[in-house]
Amino acid sequence: MSRIAKKFIIVPKNVSIVLDHNMIVVKSKGKIFKKYFHSSVIIKNKNNMLFFSPKFNKHDAWMQAGTVRSLVNSMIIGITIGFSKTLKLIGVGYKVSVEPNNIIHMFLGYSHAVQYTLPDGIVAENISATEIILRSFDKQLLGQVAANLRFKRKPESYKGKGVRYVDELVRIKEAKKK
Repeated sequence: MSRIAKKFIIVPKNVSIVLDHNMIVVKSKGKIFKKYFHSSVIIKNKNNMLFFSPKFNKHDAWMQAGTVRSLVNSMIIGITIGFSKTLKLIGVGYKVSVEPNNIIHMFLGYSHAVQYTLPDGIVAENISATEIILRSFDKQLLGQVAANLRFKRKPESYKGKGVRYVDELVRIKEAKKK
C-alpha cells in the first residue's frame, strides 16, 4: 500500500486548483498547467488541502494514487518555483550557444553543428560557452529535453568527453596496459 498517497498537499495561496473528472488544472500568475490522471484515483480539495485516495481498496489503485499525488505535487512546485537543469560540455572545441528563437547550437566534435529546437515551456540560458541552464515548470518535459541534449554526445568512459549534467559523476576507465 502506498504511503505517499496518504500524505496531503497544502496548496499555496497564490495557486488555484480546478478538478474536472479525470483532469486537474493548476493556475498561478497567468501560468496554466493541465494534466489527466488515472480514473481509479479520487482527489478531494478541502480548505486548500488536497487529499488522494483510490476508488477501490486494491494494491494497484493505491499505487496510482501515490503516483498522482507525486505528479500533482510536482505541478504545484513547478508553477510556483520552477525546475532547472544545468548541462556542461566537456571536450576540446565543445561549445554551445542559444539563439533568441529557442534554437540551441552545439559544437560537439562532429563535422557539423548540432541544432536542437526547444519545445514550448522550456527556456535556455547560456552561462558560458560550455554550460547551459534549462528552466521549465514541467518537470517531465525538462528532464526529457535535458536527456535529448545529453544523448547528442554522451560522456565517454575513457576521457570523459561529452555532454553531462553538472552534478553527474562519470567513472573514467583505466587505459589498456602493455
